[in-house]
Amino acid sequence: MKDFFKIQFLWIMLLSAVTVSCNRTDDEAPNFPEGTTEYTNLWIQDSMRRYYYWADQMPAKPDYHLPVKDFFKSLLSSQDRFSFIVNTTDPNTYPKSVRNLFGFDYAILQLSGGEVVTVIKLVLKNSPASNSGLERGMIIKKINGQAITASNAQQLTESISGKTVIELTVGNWQNGSVIDEKNITVYYGYSQEQPLLSKIFEQNGKKTGYLYMYDFPDGMTSSLKQKFSEFKSSGIQELILDLRYNYGGSVSSAAALCAMIPPGISGDSQFIIYKGNKNGGEVKRTFSQQIAYDPGALSFTTLHANSLGLNKVYVLTSKSTASAAEIVINNLKPYIEVIQVGEATLGKDMAGFSIEDKRQPKKITWQIHPVIYKVFNANTEGGYVNGISPQFAVNEFNSLPVLPLGDPNEALLSSVLSKIYSKQGNTNMDENKVKVLFQSDSPAAEFSGLNFK
Repeated sequence: MKDFFKIQFLWIMLLSAVTVSCNRTDDEAPNFPEGTTEYTNLWIQDSMRRYYYWADQMPAKPDYHLPVKDFFKSLLSSQDRFSFIVNTTDPNTYPKSVRNLFGFDYAILQLSGGEVVTVIKLVLKNSPASNSGLERGMIIKKINGQAITASNAQQLTESISGKTVIELTVGNWQNGSVIDEKNITVYYGYSQEQPLLSKIFEQNGKKTGYLYMYDFPDGMTSSLKQKFSEFKSSGIQELILDLRYNYGGSVSSAAALCAMIPPGISGDSQFIIYKGNKNGGEVKRTFSQQIAYDPGALSFTTLHANSLGLNKVYVLTSKSTASAAEIVINNLKPYIEVIQVGEATLGKDMAGFSIEDKRQPKKITWQIHPVIYKVFNANTEGGYVNGISPQFAVNEFNSLPVLPLGDPNEALLSSVLSKIYSKQGNTNMDENKVKVLFQSDSPAAEFSGLNFK
């Protein structure tokens, strides 16, 4: 059985690397000249028929004359929120995200008195935003000289994504008003890989480790090992994972994180189950197998040597928690108690890999990012399309100013620390205090990669 799955994994890897042929064997197959839109659309259709999770719902006779993006959308299931396609020669076709814009995200809030404010909730390290002086918790008063009001807030803030340079008037929240206003110019640019943020809190001799992760890139196992080695040598007794803005990434890196938390697991313990269409079938992976799909990853044995051996973990979440981050929550549950605090997650219970033309020279420059598998944990639990709900609902914006991530007084973190150290704490804050009108996050900007290369 073990050898069977090895063969199946290698076959799937091979399928993802080869070109999906544009030449069909059926008599009714259309034949379009190379280089035409129709030729590209036919390649897309053939690729999707092979890999797409909802391939059986695709139209039998699509309109091949549609523009490529429109054609691709015509193939998608009504249940699909996440598949997308890009032209590798055209940056404008890529989904917009905090990483490839200015490096900050924001939320538009309506306070209990009716006032509308726009607060910066995330600033990436070494981003155009951070280099310009923006910080989490700042209030945006004006965009390009225009004051933000209740009526124009969403339209005005959304217009940022179409700019290459923006002028912001920002200030700090203090005692119900904005002070220290100043103008900041932010230029468009790409933000590089984000570092892990860790802290250790201690009260009455009890130590709690805190780890904030923005995403799950390949190649992060050495950094994870270092952080958990520090946690273990410090003797932490509780762990808080902050995944509130984590849209996912590599499932292998998610598996590596999970390998260092619970006791009683081995490299052969089941980590994940992928269920695809009739071509993809069902694929099961152990911790060791999944971690190894990152070519540069440390082994399960090396990582698990730093296991904290905890019987529970606290996870901070929001609607921006998705994909591989949700896999961490769901796939730890067979092995450990997961206590979730914050908001329900996005609901991306699926994964996939990119499909592109591997011919030399390449004849098609489009790259497809389809939903290929639904994902489940070792107990075959999944199906969280509406998100994973927390045991303790906390609105991180209910208390202004919004404090830096890792600050023990920050809303989500303080609610967990209070629970840990006082065994109670205000973990069900008044949800009606502040209403979130809009958030700038883009759900399609990240995709949970399977590393089938």
